[in-house]
Amino acid sequence: MQSENSTSATGATAPSGRGRAGDLRTRFLSALVLGPLVLLAVYFGGWIFQLLMLAFALLAAAEWVRLVEPERTLAIALLAIGAVGAVLVVDFIAGVEFSLGLAALLTVALFVAATVGHAQHRRLLAFGIPYIVFGSLSLLWVRGIAEDGLGLLIYLLFAVWATDIGAYAAGRTIGGPKLAPRISPKKTWAGLIGGMVSAAIFGAGVAVAYGAARPGFAAVLAAVLAVVSQAGDFFESGVKRYFDKKDSGHLIPGHGGLLDRVDGLIVAAPVFALFHATLGKVLEWW
Repeated sequence: MQSENSTSATGATAPSGRGRAGDLRTRFLSALVLGPLVLLAVYFGGWIFQLLMLAFALLAAAEWVRLVEPERTLAIALLAIGAVGAVLVVDFIAGVEFSLGLAALLTVALFVAATVGHAQHRRLLAFGIPYIVFGSLSLLWVRGIAEDGLGLLIYLLFAVWATDIGAYAAGRTIGGPKLAPRISPKKTWAGLIGGMVSAAIFGAGVAVAYGAARPGFAAVLAAVLAVVSQAGDFFESGVKRYFDKKDSGHLIPGHGGLLDRVDGLIVAAPVFALFHATLGKVLEWW
C-alpha cells in the first residue's frame, strides 16, 4: 500500500491524486480569472494594452533578476527592471526604432554595471533585457497593425496556447521518447507533434474566423510557431535547471511564475512579428 505522497521511479516524490486535483483546480481558477482580463486588454488595444504590457515586462524582469542573479544587489535589480520599463515607455512615446536602440544601449550598460558590481551571472542578467523587451515590443507592434492587428495577435496567442494544450495532452496520453531529458524530462516527441497539430488546427480556425486569404498557410505557419514556442519553453527550462529552480516565481497560483506561462510566447512573438513585417505583404497570407 502506497503512502499518500508516493515516490516515483526517478526517486522524486509524486503528488497524490488529491494533490494533483487540487493543483489542477488552482490552475484552472487562475486561468479563469487572468485569461479574460488579458483578452479584454488585447481586444481594446491602445493604452489599455500598453499598460498590460508594461506591467508584464516589469514583473517578468523582476522574475528574471531573481532567477539568474540570486546574490543580486538592490542597485543591479533596480537597474535591470528600470531598463526594461524605460524601453517600453520610449516605445509608447517615440516608436519601436528608438526603443530598440535604447534596448541595445541599456543591455551593454547593465552588463558593464553588473561586471563592476561583481555579479556572478552578468551575461544572463544582461540578456534579460532583449529577452523580455523583444517579446513585449513584438506583441505591441502586432497589436498596433492597422485593421489586422487584433486578428493577428489573437492568431498568435491561440497558436501558442494551443501548442501548450496539445503538447500536454499528447505527452500525457501517448508518452514515448523524450525530446531532451537532461533539460526537460517530461517533454516528448509526441508532445511536440501534438502541439504542432493543435496549433495548426487553432491557427487555421482563427484565420478562417477573421477571413484570412490563405488559412491553409496560416495552419502551416502556426505549426512552425509551435516549434518556436516549444524552443522557448526549453530555453527557460534549461535556465531553471541550471539554477536548480522548479519555477521562475510564484506570482500565479498553480502556474508558478509569469515567465513559466509566457516562455513560449516571448520567443514566438518576435519570430512572428519579423515574419509578418518582411513577408506578410509578399505572401498575402492574411
